[in-house]
Amino acid sequence: MGHPAPDAPGPGQESVWDYPRPAIAEPTDRHIVIRHKGVVLADTHAAWRTLETSHPPTYYLPPSDIAMDLLSPNARRSLCEWKGQARYWDVAIAGDRFEGVGWSYPDPTSSFAPVAGHIAFYSDPFEECLVDGEQVVPQPGGLYGGWITSREAGPFKGVPGSRFW
Repeated sequence: MGHPAPDAPGPGQESVWDYPRPAIAEPTDRHIVIRHKGVVLADTHAAWRTLETSHPPTYYLPPSDIAMDLLSPNARRSLCEWKGQARYWDVAIAGDRFEGVGWSYPDPTSSFAPVAGHIAFYSDPFEECLVDGEQVVPQPGGLYGGWITSREAGPFKGVPGSRFW
């Protein structure tokens, strides 16, 4: 089953269909903020983003720019073919508890060594997940953790029928 025709990128957009496979990680100075009920979970200009064909970027944030006292380890583990074994994090913030909403790679593959210990978050449980001040849209499907902004042109993996893209 083939993938759909990529959407034509507009001015200032990147097509996720131009992202590489296998996936890569690259530094970004975009301003990433996660806030919930007025409490800042993360605020950084020093994230790494992972890029993979058909996926919106996933942002990995340095622990120094995360309110780590709001996180606790989760027993869940998963395996990424590109990055290695992930561990998950729960977040307790402003009276809410979100289980397994963050993940990190303590000992990633050599290609992803720069993201070791950095933490990515699903955007959907939080009131605000911002990239350069723009509220993100979660990658569809619930499995992937990409963040969609007006800078990315799709379609995006995760929609029904995209399993084999």
